[in-house]
Amino acid sequence: MNIRSREIELPSYAKIACVLLSLVVIVYGLHVLQGLLIPLVFAILFSVLLFPLAKRLENWRVPRVLSIVLCLLLTLGVLTGLFWGISIQISSFSEVIPKFVQRGSEYINSIQTFADEHLNIDRQRQVSEVKKYLNQALAEGGTILTTTLLATTSIITNIFLILLFAFFFLLYRDFFRSFFYKVFSDARRSDIDNVLSRIYEVVKDYLAGLVLVIVIIGTLMTVGLLILGVDYAVFFGFFGACLVLIPYFGISMGSLLPAAYTLVTQDNPLKALGVIGIFLFVQTLEGNFITPYIVGSKVSINPLAAIIVLILWENVWGLPGLVLALPMTAILKVVFDSVDSLKPYGFVIGEAEKPRPPIKNLQELADQLPKRAKKVGKVEEKQ
Repeated sequence: MNIRSREIELPSYAKIACVLLSLVVIVYGLHVLQGLLIPLVFAILFSVLLFPLAKRLENWRVPRVLSIVLCLLLTLGVLTGLFWGISIQISSFSEVIPKFVQRGSEYINSIQTFADEHLNIDRQRQVSEVKKYLNQALAEGGTILTTTLLATTSIITNIFLILLFAFFFLLYRDFFRSFFYKVFSDARRSDIDNVLSRIYEVVKDYLAGLVLVIVIIGTLMTVGLLILGVDYAVFFGFFGACLVLIPYFGISMGSLLPAAYTLVTQDNPLKALGVIGIFLFVQTLEGNFITPYIVGSKVSINPLAAIIVLILWENVWGLPGLVLALPMTAILKVVFDSVDSLKPYGFVIGEAEKPRPPIKNLQELADQLPKRAKKVGKVEEKQ
């Protein structure tokens, strides 16, 4: 006996309710499982970044397992070198902490004097307010310290977890391709290969372009800080450049630390404004020239959609969500553009098309039609 399944046609309000309920369940699941999903997504990005090197080693007849291990050891060495350099820079700050505290006390005294003379806020009241906020800070200090230590331990654990996942993604890449063939058995394998290759190209170009953007931005900001005579210019410059991972406002956030350091350690407060000006100028160059020309249209997401997904992923995954928002959205756009029923969603998050100039009246349209017909006729005669 053959039993034929029939599709149940739901009313529009029921469909909308099902879609909204599904979105709530998905977002909740992403938030609950972030401890597993964040390392997995980072591992996929690392796998894409390391695949060309692993493939090159395999072409040189190096066994796949050995080539992957060599790539991961190289990555681990680079990360260790970065952390070592950052730790040296941070430890060197301890030499200027007494001067930092002294200059900070001078600024606080000047602010108190200004408030006492011009705003009629007596020093006794200022001291009481400062003590109140200081007690609150001390009460929260233990929590902040504990959270920081736990976060550091979590980062170290996640790094090794990411490298482990990346190893298996590179090792079983043919196995996962066969998995997609079985899941989407109704589609042609060439179409599946095309989608996977497009996802690979988008992620690879985005990551490679991002590394080049960080190098360029870090160099520009380092040169600017050296011209101003700011100490630790290389560290501050590339620290701010790494914050380009947070689109639109990452570089601006990176200017706060060197500006505060310069304000306290330099005699000229205008240098702090100069530091902020350099960072804002570089951010303007990055947003309008550097990133568009280097990364190009590989991550073709319009600014409105980018801001929405940044806020969404920040609320779901925090800081890692900000870093992963754009590449994950770019991957989703490739998938949306490959499925007919999802193409409208890929269109709405993509770059907006430039509007055509409106035709003022019908007479103008009538005047244009003969010209277009003549051009078409000339082209046909040439052919």
